[in-house]
Amino acid sequence: MQYTINVRGRLVDLSQPMVMGILNATPDSFYSGSRKQTEAEIAERANQIIAEGGRIIDVGAFSTRPGAEVVSVEEETARLKRALQIVHREQPDAIVSVDTYRPLVARRCVEEFGADIINDVSEGGLTGIVGQAIHEEGDMFETVARLGVPYILMSVQPTLEKMMMGFAEEVQRLHSLGAKDIILDPGYCFGKTLEQNYEIMKHSERLLEFGLPVLVGISRKSMIYKLLGGDPTTSLNGTTVLNTIALQKGASILRVHDVKEAVEATRLLQQF
Repeated sequence: MQYTINVRGRLVDLSQPMVMGILNATPDSFYSGSRKQTEAEIAERANQIIAEGGRIIDVGAFSTRPGAEVVSVEEETARLKRALQIVHREQPDAIVSVDTYRPLVARRCVEEFGADIINDVSEGGLTGIVGQAIHEEGDMFETVARLGVPYILMSVQPTLEKMMMGFAEEVQRLHSLGAKDIILDPGYCFGKTLEQNYEIMKHSERLLEFGLPVLVGISRKSMIYKLLGGDPTTSLNGTTVLNTIALQKGASILRVHDVKEAVEATRLLQQF
């Protein structure tokens, strides 16, 4: 599929799959290997993502795993400000997304701290931390439209049918507000049982019916180790297998902890 997104006036081609590397400026993300808190750790991770072939650095400062502690708006903003400053210093030409479901945090990250993309795991405000309703000041869809940046809309729906219906309404509203660059994320492991995750992935090519790029984030998630055993630290092989399937079903962006392996998967598939 031929997709482009406008990143601060620069057209970014998604006709070939792109890899987004995860940088978590948090002490409690579900995968311990992704937690980066010191200046040196954040800088090293940003450089590693680009060196291994990643095109987007996704910076988060609030874990949304089940049971995660709530972080205040002020703390999340402070963490993101610091991390984004380091990322821009180390990799000034990288595309940077900010992983937040808070409209006020998203606005400041774009307007003040230089974020290029908003990555929202709440489906526009339905949920924040897994399984918890949220009540945030502001409206994310209105914020995205006003900022004019690409927006990753992640579904928290349990079935593909509900997901498709939700996306149809949400994309229509976003377009009516003036938002242009929308990326869909099926939201694996958000509001879904193990079986529902795999049923959605089995038929995920249907998401291409919207004519929008699709991002898949399954890196080291519970849908892998709950099926195979182990934990996030043992789930790289399963991640690569599912990433490959996602690419075959039309994913344009892979959001991953292990950038090198994901980039290799995209390069190998391009030979077929």
